[in-house]
Amino acid sequence: MGCRIDLLFFLSIAFLSSYVLADLIVTKVDRRIDLTSHIIRIISSVKVENDGDDPVSAFLVAFPDHHAKHLAFLSASQNEGKGKTKGPRASLPIEASKPEGTPPSLEFYSITLPKGIAKGETLTLDILAVFAHILKPFPEQVAQGDFQLVLFQDSAYYLSPYLVKSQTLTVKLPDARIESYTKLEKSKVQGSELKYGPYENQPPFSYTPIVVHYESRKPFAVAQKLVREIEISHWGNVQITEHYNLIHGGAHLKGEFSRLDYQVNPQAKGAGAFSRLVARLPPRVHSIYYRDEIGNISTSRVWSDSKKTEVEIEPRYPLFGGWKTFFTFGYSLPLKDYLFQSEGKRFLNISFGSPIEELLIEELIVKVVLPEGSRDMYVSVPYPMEQWQETKLSHLDIVGRPVVALRKTNAVPEHNQHFQVYYKFNSVSLLREPLMLILGFFFLFVACIVYTHTDLSISKSSPSYLAKLQWDEVGQYSLVDFRKSNLLVQTAVQQLENIINRRLMIYDKLEVSLRDLSRTGNIQACKTARKSADTLLKELSKELKPLLAFLQSSPQAARFFSKAEELVAKERELQEKLIAKHSIIVDCYEKKLSGREIENRIALHQQKITALRQEVDDLLEFIEGI
Repeated sequence: MGCRIDLLFFLSIAFLSSYVLADLIVTKVDRRIDLTSHIIRIISSVKVENDGDDPVSAFLVAFPDHHAKHLAFLSASQNEGKGKTKGPRASLPIEASKPEGTPPSLEFYSITLPKGIAKGETLTLDILAVFAHILKPFPEQVAQGDFQLVLFQDSAYYLSPYLVKSQTLTVKLPDARIESYTKLEKSKVQGSELKYGPYENQPPFSYTPIVVHYESRKPFAVAQKLVREIEISHWGNVQITEHYNLIHGGAHLKGEFSRLDYQVNPQAKGAGAFSRLVARLPPRVHSIYYRDEIGNISTSRVWSDSKKTEVEIEPRYPLFGGWKTFFTFGYSLPLKDYLFQSEGKRFLNISFGSPIEELLIEELIVKVVLPEGSRDMYVSVPYPMEQWQETKLSHLDIVGRPVVALRKTNAVPEHNQHFQVYYKFNSVSLLREPLMLILGFFFLFVACIVYTHTDLSISKSSPSYLAKLQWDEVGQYSLVDFRKSNLLVQTAVQQLENIINRRLMIYDKLEVSLRDLSRTGNIQACKTARKSADTLLKELSKELKPLLAFLQSSPQAARFFSKAEELVAKERELQEKLIAKHSIIVDCYEKKLSGREIENRIALHQQKITALRQEVDDLLEFIEGI
């Protein structure tokens, strides 16, 4: 399809070969096409000579329409030779143009020259054209382990409305692996570069299509939308929050994705995907965070030195062709590095685009949130873009903070230039938020003091007020009696717990006597321990009766008396089972029965004893928590 477009375009401009727009001659053109990224850059060094009688002040650059619609950035500067300029060269003004008689298949841009070129004078221009979405994946779908191949189409000749005396073309590829390319006269491959030319004396609008089919392993990182919010705080901070809607713009994944294959060999089974992006930030950046809808993403790394800070961002999953991800990237910068004052105004000087390398942004929205109270805002931008103003309400705001919004489509790294936002701000307004906090807390404390010291009754002589006083007086006495009764109940509960614990200790001694019997065979000692335990248990049973009677009669004990009664009942049942077990074991030893037969006779008793002991412990724990 792309080849047919170039052929139709070639035929449509064939009749223009003798059409000259000005008395200019291009004496030499050196073009270099950089295909190492999905963002294509064409750098042309054009030497121009005036062959006419009149001075010329503009130079026309032509693009075929199927390239012009993908043109994202165009700049031109004068090349005065090596060593003649220091620092960055000033860009020349460029505007769209449409000379009469040219076909609609061509788009023209007029470059305003720094001075008119007189007859016989020459001038060298460096022209940079950056294109987005101009590469076509071929095939459009690849398997998980396949590398993606892409097609690039252009002309071997420099498309110009002027006569071109000498020209060369160099195509820089990611590596030396080339599937195919258009072979012409004077074309050759040198390593990772494809060279065409030199070609001599080409007439205006010369066009010879070429196609390069090659392998590209770099990520096609495309932000379908990026909202970049820059919030200024005069307390010393510039907070930047970036919301990314990111997609892999390369060849789509064919078939299913295997996480296992990717984990085992990501280089071979993830060749068409990318799993990391690199953001370059200023050296004094701090408070960096990276998260998505789920939460914070920990797969990121930061390196910093005196010149820059690099952040390596890894999404939660590798991105194959057509896959998307949404995330938020934020950081803070010191205010003094970006906010300045001039002629009674403050101005923010900061970069426009994303810090992520080689990111194509289809829609970039930059919002600069100024402090509340800012006025007379205006923006100085290096290139045209859509502008509007909004208002943002935040904490402790009254009327809201003014927001200056900018919008740019098809933003490429070359658009990441500095812009300025100018505004006026009264320094007294800095005290607004602290004063609001101080006054807020002051009025809160005053309201609390007034409330606690205010008598809200209607009249102190009213019958309702007097009845309230009498009720309060009666309530005080009742409260004293209640507290005394409650103290007595607590004491009775503690005595009940003490008696139950002492009885449990007696049961433990009985168990010890049985273990001694199995070890020594002394039946008489075991019987003596049993007799002593019976005596102690009877004495403790006498102490339990008055305590239970008191708890039963006390209203304060009504809520837990049933548990106390259950505790005593379970403890008595435990006593019966333990005494029965003790009697059986002693009787078996007197009859000289085997150990296995003894275990069989007491097995059921032992199960019941274990369950009862657990129930008694649980009830004791409940009583202790009252």
